[in-house]
Amino acid sequence: MNDLLYLIALTQTENIGPIIAKQLIGYCGGAEAVFKEKPSRLLKIPGIGMQTVSGLKNKDSITKAEKELHFIQKENIKALVQSDSLYPGRLKHFPDSPLVLFFKGEADLNTEHVVSIVGTRSISSYGKQLTEQLIQHLAEFEVLVISGLAYGVDSAAHRVSLLNDIPTVGVLGHGLDRIYPAENKSLAAKMLTKGGLLTEFCSNTKPDRQNFPMRNRIVAGMSDAIVVIETKSGGGSLITAEFGNEYNKDVFAFPGKVGDELSAGCNQLIKNHKAHLIESGEDLTEMLRWEKPGNVRHKQVKKELFVNFTEDEDIVVQMIRSKQKVNIDLLSHCLNFTPSQLANILLNLQFKGVVQEMPGKTYSICI
Repeated sequence: MNDLLYLIALTQTENIGPIIAKQLIGYCGGAEAVFKEKPSRLLKIPGIGMQTVSGLKNKDSITKAEKELHFIQKENIKALVQSDSLYPGRLKHFPDSPLVLFFKGEADLNTEHVVSIVGTRSISSYGKQLTEQLIQHLAEFEVLVISGLAYGVDSAAHRVSLLNDIPTVGVLGHGLDRIYPAENKSLAAKMLTKGGLLTEFCSNTKPDRQNFPMRNRIVAGMSDAIVVIETKSGGGSLITAEFGNEYNKDVFAFPGKVGDELSAGCNQLIKNHKAHLIESGEDLTEMLRWEKPGNVRHKQVKKELFVNFTEDEDIVVQMIRSKQKVNIDLLSHCLNFTPSQLANILLNLQFKGVVQEMPGKTYSICI
């Protein structure tokens, strides 16, 4: 526990990232030794200047680490360090891999197959269809699905994974004391029972813009393959793909129509030979040479014969049943639910196998 305190403290020290931190530990013989080393000896380490030494001698980082230890113990969060067997083995050997990862959930981060699925926040009906078809195929394999719990492709990947009984982990660009975007709180809660939430950031870390490229390197590093569903030219998913290529991972992308803004990034990756072109889940698993486990049948979304509804769920089901299929905006208007309330109800109904989402944000009854 004492070593963990100092490892966390290193992550909270200004001017020290994972690469410098590992260098310091290597020279000093341990995280605690780094903080107890004399400034004159620290300055002899290549790349270490007075700013770094001053940060190490400032007690603020130790205080922050003590608070973080209290937080993770209270919230039942696992702190994974690189010597732990639970730390993602695919990630740990990269120079910029995090010293500490904070994990809440049940997923095996070192399962046989790990796929990262990423893409635009403005997912189209085409993108949703590709995501659903890909994940339904992956359900035939022992696989963990990784994404970033953002709007669009990320949320769709997590949601469809859960619907197909596949463990899924969201890698966050902030601490585990919050969920961003807030609309994904219900989805995140369900992921904890089958997958989990993972971050290198301590609590009280806001979802600031600069955190997400750092998050993306973890998404890339802990997977066997990265799949880009659809993305704009210059989209954040391209950063994940770049990390994938840098880390020598297999990167795949679905092509789109020429001139389609949401497919421009995918087409760009394929054209520049930075991603393999795939048209189906079968293409992906064949290129990766994955074999199906014995006696595994295709998993279907469970449909309960006798479903217990909450009062709000029953109201929504009756409305959809009366219309056969209905747009989410009309549902919100007619039933006087807020968009976040309605999204939560619809998600629960999808998990119960009662409602299915269709193109154009429309819903219909499926039992």
